[in-house]
Amino acid sequence: MPAIGLGTWQLEGRECVEAVRDALALGYRHIDTAEAYQNEEAVGVGIRRSAVDRDEVWITTKVWWEHLDRSDCLRSAHKSLERLGTDYVDLLLIHWPDEDSVIDDALSAMVQLQDEGKVRHIGVSNFTPTLLRRALEEAPVICNQVEYHPFLAQDELVAMAQEEDLILTAYSPVAQGRVTEDETLRRIGEAHGKSAAQVALRWLLQQPKVAAIPRSSSHRHRRANLEIFDFRLDEDEMEEISALDEGLRLIEPEFAPDWER
Repeated sequence: MPAIGLGTWQLEGRECVEAVRDALALGYRHIDTAEAYQNEEAVGVGIRRSAVDRDEVWITTKVWWEHLDRSDCLRSAHKSLERLGTDYVDLLLIHWPDEDSVIDDALSAMVQLQDEGKVRHIGVSNFTPTLLRRALEEAPVICNQVEYHPFLAQDELVAMAQEEDLILTAYSPVAQGRVTEDETLRRIGEAHGKSAAQVALRWLLQQPKVAAIPRSSSHRHRRANLEIFDFRLDEDEMEEISALDEGLRLIEPEFAPDWER
């Protein structure tokens, strides 16, 4: 899975089509969507309008937490494939956990889809350490996608990713733009000729088994988000950024699990 991808939450219609097409032209090869975003069709159009072959693009989509019953999960996945206009997705995630037994039902359905070649890999999103351990007992989970940025530590989940050889994918990796206001990140960025947002993304990707999917509606920001592989943060800078943690959680729906921190 490419270490950096394009998040498409809140991108719809023509804006989403153009964002995906432009991202692929810039060099992105990882596009993240979900049935709940209501933009899978636009994502599919953007991919087909690009000059990049489908097999070169990693597509992630997600099953909504209200559709985790086995039959609902299968139906949801098939509809996602239809909307995306593809025979398979590279990664299918449970979008949010339902702490009842339907998690197991959904994972079983996803394994079936994997056996049928419609899903290449299985993962989860917004799973706590306890729920992630449970999921790992039921299916070959390769990814947990969670909110992760300098202001919200995910130490236990990062450690689990490294121990279990799975990927922790950070959504809202620049804290919905809040990183641009942080003096520490700006100062470190100036030392490297980079922006605060680029420093935040570099901090994430320098951690083993961590990926990021920043959302951007502008060509300039999409390009800048890719320009993070030509510098490296030293150990002191990494620790200084880690110390910015304040438990700032920006995504907190009423159905979210108990976060265990």
